[in-house]
Amino acid sequence: MAQKILVTGGTGYIGSHTVVELQNAGYEVVIIDNLSNSNIGVLDGIEAITGKRPVFFEGDCTDMNTLRKCFEENPGINGIINFAASKAVGESVQKPLLYYRNNLNTLMNLLQLMPEFGTKGIVFSSSCTVYGEPDVNPIDETAPIKPATSPYGNTKQISEEIIKDYIKSGAPIKSILLRYFNPIGAHPTAKIGELPLGVPQNLVPYLTQAAAGIRKELTVFGNDYNTPDGSCIRDYIDVVDLAKAHVIAIKRILDKEDTDPVEIFNLGTGRGLSVLELIASFERATGVKVPHKIGDRRAGDIEKIWADPKKANEVLGWTAVVPIDETMKNAWAWQCHVTEK
Repeated sequence: MAQKILVTGGTGYIGSHTVVELQNAGYEVVIIDNLSNSNIGVLDGIEAITGKRPVFFEGDCTDMNTLRKCFEENPGINGIINFAASKAVGESVQKPLLYYRNNLNTLMNLLQLMPEFGTKGIVFSSSCTVYGEPDVNPIDETAPIKPATSPYGNTKQISEEIIKDYIKSGAPIKSILLRYFNPIGAHPTAKIGELPLGVPQNLVPYLTQAAAGIRKELTVFGNDYNTPDGSCIRDYIDVVDLAKAHVIAIKRILDKEDTDPVEIFNLGTGRGLSVLELIASFERATGVKVPHKIGDRRAGDIEKIWADPKKANEVLGWTAVVPIDETMKNAWAWQCHVTEK
C-alpha cells in the first residue's frame, strides 16, 4: 500500500511541483491549502502531468479544528511536507503579526497532531535567509545563523528551533529541515509554474511579465554592489530539482531507521549568478528581450549568497541538474501559457 503524504500549501508554487514528483514516485498525496496565494486550477495541471488528481482539502492550517478534521478524514498520513507559510519579505515587514501567526501556528498545530495520528516525520521548508549576510561563500550547514533581517526570515529561524525543541523533548517524530536558496522556473510541460497573485514579489515572474509586456520594465535594485557586474548574486535552483529533493527527504525519514531525528541540508546549485546574468540567460534561452532599468538598492537585500550543496549531494544523493538556460526557457513557456489563457 502506498505511503500517504500530507502536503500543506500543496497548490502553491513549490508545493505543486513537489506533489507532481511525489505522485510520480508512487506516493498517495493529500493537499491542504486555504488558497490564499494559489489557485484551485493547479490541481488540473497536476492531474494533466501525472494522470492522477491528489486528494484536496480546503482549509487553514492555523485553525486546529480544521487541521484535525483533515487528519481524521484522511487516516494513515505517514509523513508531512510543510509549505504552508506566507513568504514575501517586504510584506512581512509591513505585516509582522500576519507572518508570525500564519507561519508559526501552522507548524505548531502540525507538530501537535503528528504523534496523535501516528505521523512519523515532517520535511520543513526552510530558507537560506537564516544565514543572513554571509561571512564567506559558498555556505555550508555549519555557517552561523545570523539575526534575521525580516519577520519572514525570523519565522524560518524560530520554526527550526521549535522543531528541534519539540523533538528534543521526546516527541516521537523525525524532521528534515531543507534550507533552500532561490527557486525559479516551471515544470517543463508548462502545466504548472509560479503564478503570483497581483504584483510579483519574486524576480523571475516579474522578469517574465516584463518580457511579455504585462509590466513596463524590470527594475534591477542596485548596480554598485561588490560583485563583478555590480548586481546582487544569488543561487538560483530549478523548482523541479528542488521538488525532487523533498521526495528524497521524505523517503529518508519514512524508510531509514538509523538517521538523526533532526537533519539539515542546504539545497542549491553551488553557483552564484547575478541579476544581470540571469537576465542575459533568459534572453539567450528565449530570444526575447527583457526591458529593464537600474534602480536604487533595496533595503534588506543581501549582496551575495550561494550554497555549498555538498552535504545534500553526498548524504541525500541529490544534485541540482537542470541548466539555467533550460530553467529560464521553462519559465517563459509557463508565462506564455498563462498569458494565452
